[in-house]
Amino acid sequence: MAEHLLTTPSGRTRARALGIPLDGTPGRWNAITDVVGVEVGYTTLIEGADVRTGVTAIFPRGRDGVGVPCAAGTHSFNGNGEMTGTAWIAESGALNSPIVITNTAAVGPAHAGVVEWLTINRPELTTQWALPVVAETYDGLLNDLYGGHVRPEHALAALDAARIGPVDEGSVGGGTGMICHGFKGGSGSASRVLGYGPSDRYTVAAFVQANHGARRELTIAGTPIRTAEPTPPPAAPPGAGSVIVVLATDAPLLPGQCAALARRATLGIGRTGTTGSHFSGDLFLAFSTANAGALSSTFPAGPVGDDEYEHLRFVPWGRIDAFYAAAVQAVEEAVLNALVANADMTGYRGHHVPALPHDVVRAAFPTSGKI
Repeated sequence: MAEHLLTTPSGRTRARALGIPLDGTPGRWNAITDVVGVEVGYTTLIEGADVRTGVTAIFPRGRDGVGVPCAAGTHSFNGNGEMTGTAWIAESGALNSPIVITNTAAVGPAHAGVVEWLTINRPELTTQWALPVVAETYDGLLNDLYGGHVRPEHALAALDAARIGPVDEGSVGGGTGMICHGFKGGSGSASRVLGYGPSDRYTVAAFVQANHGARRELTIAGTPIRTAEPTPPPAAPPGAGSVIVVLATDAPLLPGQCAALARRATLGIGRTGTTGSHFSGDLFLAFSTANAGALSSTFPAGPVGDDEYEHLRFVPWGRIDAFYAAAVQAVEEAVLNALVANADMTGYRGHHVPALPHDVVRAAFPTSGKI
């Protein structure tokens, strides 16, 4: 088993290293970057006693592909949250900007940072309009949420830091101050590779910012994980928080099929036990990097040409179930990676959140050899 499937680039343990039996075949890095072209970058802000936050940036087609639309769709499992740009995705079926994830109070600064990055690096795209996708989850227990610590330059730095390759997980980027199932949560990723017909192979991959679920609900590979409840109990009801899921694939999908794939993220997070709190913003986006050059939407120049059409190649609806299964598996493992690749954290006003105990997880799967 390749080392990067078991540990993060910074040396943190990943879920597979604990003997958790997981379905499906992971890609090279078991991360969203296994979809060719996808790049991920972080800005992590850990300062003094009270700042525990950051920004995550995802380029669907890399820096060079900004402005080239991807077929895309979204889903709101529970809408107590924010993801900007989704009205235009629903209207056009396309995503042509980076995706940025941060904390609840930083949506505005992060949005401004994306627009500034576009103005500097791709000014031709801002001569018409820019509707970036910026999503959030709440880190107010561990972070001074309303202290204005995330600024536009932090979004620029995350975008500039984006790279292909293995992805760090846990308390990094926008996931720095997040809590999942009562344990330290944050950023996680995973991928699945599947065959299609005699020769084609595709990847479905997930990135999560996990800040959801109650400790009493936590389930790993179908096994309930029971540990003591937090003492003292958190001020918010157990299960409050949010989760952002980004699903990427190189399989050719229609926008409606991307929306259907995004809905399957619900089942992926459900496998880890959450029942979906009213106080959680559970927002999901899926995109396909196939069909480059289609779904454009720019101001017309001159009269319509003789053959001015666009074309989409796509997986037939009747063949899509394997892609749904891959999405569910990748989301489930991404949440587990966010939990496992972590450490205890003390933050704002002395609030302390423990990491998921690895020994408890290993004890739940003592005979598993499936990694």
